Amino acid sequence: MYVNFVNEYNKLKLKLKAPLNLSYWWNLGSFVSLIMSIQIITGLFLTFYYENSENCFDSIYIIHIETFYGVLVHFIHLNVSSIIFFLIYLHMTKGLIFSSFSMMKITWISGWIMMMLSMLSAFMGYVLPWGQMSLWGATVITNLLSAIPVIGKMMVEWIWGGYFVSNFTMKMFFSFHFLVPFIILIFIMIHLIILHYYGSNNPIGNFSLMKIEFNPIYSFKDLMSIIFIILMFVLFFYSPYFMVDPENFIKSNPMISPIHIQPEWYFLQYYAILRAIPNKLGGVLFFLLSLILLMMMIFFNYSMMMNNMKLWNLMTIMFIMSNIILVWLGGMPVEYPYLILSQILTFIYFLNFLLIYMFNYLNFILGM
Repeated sequence: MYVNFVNEYNKLKLKLKAPLNLSYWWNLGSFVSLIMSIQIITGLFLTFYYENSENCFDSIYIIHIETFYGVLVHFIHLNVSSIIFFLIYLHMTKGLIFSSFSMMKITWISGWIMMMLSMLSAFMGYVLPWGQMSLWGATVITNLLSAIPVIGKMMVEWIWGGYFVSNFTMKMFFSFHFLVPFIILIFIMIHLIILHYYGSNNPIGNFSLMKIEFNPIYSFKDLMSIIFIILMFVLFFYSPYFMVDPENFIKSNPMISPIHIQPEWYFLQYYAILRAIPNKLGGVLFFLLSLILLMMMIFFNYSMMMNNMKLWNLMTIMFIMSNIILVWLGGMPVEYPYLILSQILTFIYFLNFLLIYMFNYLNFILGM
């Protein structure tokens, strides 16, 4: 059985025939897998000392002060989440630029599921320090479910474990935050198996006839890139809490809310879309739609893109720039002119998808 497993692994990884012209954009998937493994390991060590009770806020400081290298492990776990999402967004951008979604549909779907699970795990992990932003961020985000007709209020109370965010909520979030990364790890393996079964696309947009074995060329290339990422990670030591909201260093107080409630930076573009819609239910629907549309890119016609490269490049630039500006707007107060700008950028975000599907439909009609 062991020999058969090694043989299959060699076929899927070491003996994989990869296109000759793959650039460093194709190393991002390996980065995410490595960083996700580091996140799971550091999280596992933190669970040894984290107190899942009313004293969870104090247990963070105990980890820093009384455990060997506890502050280092917590610092790594805290900042690696930002690195993961930065790499995920770059990986997704590569898929858009090189149209991986149209040629590797199953791979794109499995990657999209991993991104959704990562967002879920990151949100629940943000609640666990039980600071001011953790408490009120959980209150605001979970309360969005109350916009769902009939069952919304019941769902919110079930998640809260009562009528407000409390220690019961934190216990539930801790349980799921511990389990979801292992589910993500399973999907990473599935994602890699699917990718290596169907092969990789390349910068010219098709399957190259000139291929080489994945090992040792691309294995060594991955190793060099991973070393570079680790060296860049060392720079975070100069400001380990740069990505942390100062409000989260204050113990949670349900009687006093922060002046400006906002999630982590990697959720800000979707948070800006959520706030841009005046209606609560409408905001939730557009928030979900902004994520679902990314998965629905698999229905895009690849031949239409090849026939309209200038148009596709313009749409891709619009999509990237609208996301970057929405990240900035998501961290701004809900007031003029940021609210108006958020609504304009939200319109541009969805207009981009509308144009893509409109041209895709016209191409289908004309092709008939």
